Amino acid sequence: MQIDNIYTVIFAAVLPPFLLVFYIWYKDKQQREPIFEMGKGFLYGVISAGIALVLELALTSCYLVPDEPTTLFQAGWKAFLGAAIPEELAKLFMLWLLLRRNRYFDERFDGIVYAVCVGMGFAATENIIYLFSNLEAWQSVAVSRAMFAVPGHFLFAVTMGYFYSMICFGDLDWRKSSRIFWAPVLLHGTYDALLMMSSVGTMWSGILLIGFYIFCFKMLQGGRRRIAEQLERDKKRRDSLIC
Repeated sequence: MQIDNIYTVIFAAVLPPFLLVFYIWYKDKQQREPIFEMGKGFLYGVISAGIALVLELALTSCYLVPDEPTTLFQAGWKAFLGAAIPEELAKLFMLWLLLRRNRYFDERFDGIVYAVCVGMGFAATENIIYLFSNLEAWQSVAVSRAMFAVPGHFLFAVTMGYFYSMICFGDLDWRKSSRIFWAPVLLHGTYDALLMMSSVGTMWSGILLIGFYIFCFKMLQGGRRRIAEQLERDKKRRDSLIC
């Protein structure tokens, strides 16, 4: 591959995550986060991808996760233990590092903004790996991931950031704080499980694929609702301070 094509592949890999970071930055119209802090969050997401990769390789090398699932159970097991849990754990750890002493984390919507930055840093790194692993068909892989995988990571991040703020601002009992982790894991694991199970090649493949599309639509609706809720909570807080 020529050097100009390499740059094209990298551009195709990072453009969708950057567009979604811009989208969430644009939604935060009242008190936008500093670009430097958002860039830092994106970098933390890149680091989280490396952490997740190490965890996933360790699980595979210890034979806790099948390398190539051949049954529906193995596909579901790999989706949760081999992907959703290590990846969301790595992202949550980096989000915590990013926000634990961040003086700009002063509104509920900020949790979503920073979680999306981390999630999109992860997605951009994963995109680069996938595209360079499939150079013969990188265009189709790029389109497919831009339509599903990247928005999926975006919505997992919206969920994580939503519950992170809910706990930090006292909107949710601290005893339910585990939702910060298991809610995005449940979404991520179900997303991967439906996709992997539909690829195993059983009589249920078509039904599972339809279920995957329905699940993506429902997840999109949930993400939009959580974004709207946090924006509304911040608006009410600002209005109360004015009064």
